[in-house]
Amino acid sequence: MQRPRTVAPGFAGEGRQLAGLSAERVLQSPVRNLASIILFVSIVMAIATTAYMAAGWPFLDALYMVMLTIYTVGYGEVRPIDTPYLHVVTIGTMVLGCTGMILLTGALVQVFTAVQLKEMFGQGRMKSKVDHLDGHVIVCGFGRIGAMLAKDLATARVKFVVLERGAARLAEAEALGYLCLSGDATDETVLLSAGVARARTLATVLPDDAANVFITLSARSLNPAIEIIARGEAPTTESKLIHAGANKVVLPTHIGAERIAEMIIHPQAMRLVRESDQMQALERSLGSIGLDVGVVAVPPNGGLTGATVGEAERRGAGRFLIVRIERAGGEEAVDQPAPGIRIEAGDSVVIVLRGSKAEASALFAPPQDGVRAGRTVVR
Repeated sequence: MQRPRTVAPGFAGEGRQLAGLSAERVLQSPVRNLASIILFVSIVMAIATTAYMAAGWPFLDALYMVMLTIYTVGYGEVRPIDTPYLHVVTIGTMVLGCTGMILLTGALVQVFTAVQLKEMFGQGRMKSKVDHLDGHVIVCGFGRIGAMLAKDLATARVKFVVLERGAARLAEAEALGYLCLSGDATDETVLLSAGVARARTLATVLPDDAANVFITLSARSLNPAIEIIARGEAPTTESKLIHAGANKVVLPTHIGAERIAEMIIHPQAMRLVRESDQMQALERSLGSIGLDVGVVAVPPNGGLTGATVGEAERRGAGRFLIVRIERAGGEEAVDQPAPGIRIEAGDSVVIVLRGSKAEASALFAPPQDGVRAGRTVVR
């Protein structure tokens, strides 16, 4: 009895790879055939036109005769074919030209069929890979923010799938090697095909607030346990997304406005953060746990100027924690300052905070002078 042969895993993998390469070559060969046939027909037309012109025909008459013959339209000859030379030229044009057009028609059919097969096989491979995902991330939209998010997820080796309906952006995602599906994420069927029931997180980052709300509602109904992070453009959309089921809402415009305001209000402090590798690393690590780092320039006669670190943190009521003081006089910076260290005018205070930087910075700012209107002081 003949024993079945076993194939080593390495050879099996190489076999599958060769099969994939062969399939790609089969799908690409019709394009090469089409180009070759077009070149052949063009050469036949050029030679036939030149041959008629050699018999004394004008260029337009010669070209017209060649087109009539090759496309077998059946109109009458523009000039009489009354010499053996013209008979030979016409017969050659019929045989070679008609054969070329038959081949051209067949090549076009092959190209269209190959494109459809390639698209079908490509979608099939993608769908098969998505069906095997579990605990993955779904990114809805591959715009500017979606592309940045996908890049970071790929760098961190997190399993994810991109949902995009735009052909150009979908092709861009495929070219980058991302797992992606074509479709509108507002359609529940598309979300189900992306494995929303098995996913751990869904990030909807479309620039359309209404679409993000609808996607959030659909995803929450399909998977009550999924974590949903939604993008919002208008500040009023945040509450709608929360009510729709989003766990977290990101407002890119609001974040950008805060950054610009910090640059305007504290230009020296922002330069300190951006130019220091240590501060950049601190900012990234704190951001991963929902905290933020900021630098406040201490003004003369400020609300906390002259106060100790412990007193400033008590007056902040838990809004911030002072982790570093950059002295204005060129003295060595104080890391993890003790509660008794005093904050002086001109210092740059590095704070770790949860919440608005503007509220924390307001405590360091000088008190506003009130404007008396009768018995009321307006600040």
